[in-house]
Amino acid sequence: MARPGPAPFRRLGAAVRAARRPVALVATLALVGSLAVGCDSGDAGSGDAKGTSKGSTKPTAPDGSRLPASLTGQQLDWSACKPPDDGTAAPGEDWQCATMKAPLDYDKPSGETLGIALVRKKSTGDSGDRVGSLLFNFGGPGGSGVSALPPSAAAFATLGEAYDLVSFDPRGVAASKGVRCRDDAELEKANSTVDLTPDDAAEEKAYFADAAGFGKGCEQRSGKVLPHISTSAAARDMDLMRHVLGDDKLHYLGFSYGTELGGTYAHLFPKHVGRMVLDAVVDPTGDAIGHSKNQTRGFQRALENFLKAGGQKPDEGSADIAALLKRIDRKPLPATGDRELNESLAETGIVQALYSKQSWPALRAALKSADEGDGGELLALADQYNDRDAAGRYGTQSHSQRAISCADAEQRPTPAQARKLLPEFEKISPVFGTFLGWDTAGWCHQWPVDGERRTPAVQADGADPILVVGTTGDPATPFEGSERMAEKLGKDVGVHLTYKGEGHGAYASGSTCVDSAVNGYLLAGEVPDSGKVCS
Repeated sequence: MARPGPAPFRRLGAAVRAARRPVALVATLALVGSLAVGCDSGDAGSGDAKGTSKGSTKPTAPDGSRLPASLTGQQLDWSACKPPDDGTAAPGEDWQCATMKAPLDYDKPSGETLGIALVRKKSTGDSGDRVGSLLFNFGGPGGSGVSALPPSAAAFATLGEAYDLVSFDPRGVAASKGVRCRDDAELEKANSTVDLTPDDAAEEKAYFADAAGFGKGCEQRSGKVLPHISTSAAARDMDLMRHVLGDDKLHYLGFSYGTELGGTYAHLFPKHVGRMVLDAVVDPTGDAIGHSKNQTRGFQRALENFLKAGGQKPDEGSADIAALLKRIDRKPLPATGDRELNESLAETGIVQALYSKQSWPALRAALKSADEGDGGELLALADQYNDRDAAGRYGTQSHSQRAISCADAEQRPTPAQARKLLPEFEKISPVFGTFLGWDTAGWCHQWPVDGERRTPAVQADGADPILVVGTTGDPATPFEGSERMAEKLGKDVGVHLTYKGEGHGAYASGSTCVDSAVNGYLLAGEVPDSGKVCS
């Protein structure tokens, strides 16, 4: 099985196409070309500070950062967004782009800066009803908000009446000094030659050599920013962003990894938390191994739900799929053109389809074709996940994702430790366990930068209520993580909402109950009862 860079299951935001429901669409991020930030024309200013939250005072300065006035007093030059480099059209005239300067190193706030790319659409309602700016992060880590928000904005039209819709490329992503570690040819070679579930000493050696090589590539191409792209640094960027946008408090809607970023912000700046919603929630108690176990359980649970929906017994169906993967490992299947489907790509294709119940029919057809000897349909699903186009060009979200994850996580399991973990992982899932067991050590193997912490700190005593939404069938961020996030945020802060459904994310998934609760809070400040259940 081949490793194209980051392990597929680490991506907390699903890589999905526009045919999916809106939240699944925006969770993809990397599949839309990054927008270059331009300053062609348009109104300059600090985000129209005079239109801040109703009843707010002058926006408070970022806390504890000792930032110079050149940063805290900067005026964002909002102007027409330039077309992205991939040749697709720029967003419509309602969208504007800007670049915010932030310290490269927050320990040296007066030192070198880097530009954080932003995009916005100004509120469409009456000025008297404007709440402020609503900041989005759609997951990853490594997803470009600048490229994801404009094509997904229809899902947030109601919110856009009261808010300026704003998103950004976090540091180390796309137009914000995006990390690049390998070129397309190197990625394609790794995809086709490296076994992600090594069966012998030679395959294990190649697996970890490839993992170390990826990190070296990141250091060679992006070494200057690698030590400075942690989630905590991105959270500090968001507080500076809040300030220069002219808001006294940060209003925020975060999906998937965006929930970890939101929780980190709430911990660092509890008094600056406004109306915050976290959907498809990362478990803040999980370290590197715990996170892998969570996702092993989550994807196995989603697979079993998929099998039951098709009239199959979960145990028997899982065993059949595991056997299919082993056959593909021994002899890859012919696919599109001269390409082949190996075990890694087959497993990646399965994962891709499990992010959304709407993709289950495609998965069923792809598995049937693979069982009959044709790997084309599973390969197409894997290409969607890996952000590979028909010409063999890869996006860079996977590079940023791995770099940010490894900048965060201090835990570095060894190959020997991963080997000992395999039986436990394989017991959790016969389909995904082997891969994710090895991945505990492969993900940040010999990474050139030390990780910042074991688990994210999210306790936010004194913050306004934060609405935490968990989906019972979520494969990538299992439901239990939402309960733990609500608890860790603190008493009277974390407000838990359960969505009984499938897929990665609840808002805009078709549940009127969920949408009403989220909109009621963001638009009117109406806090639902903690423990509310929607279907």
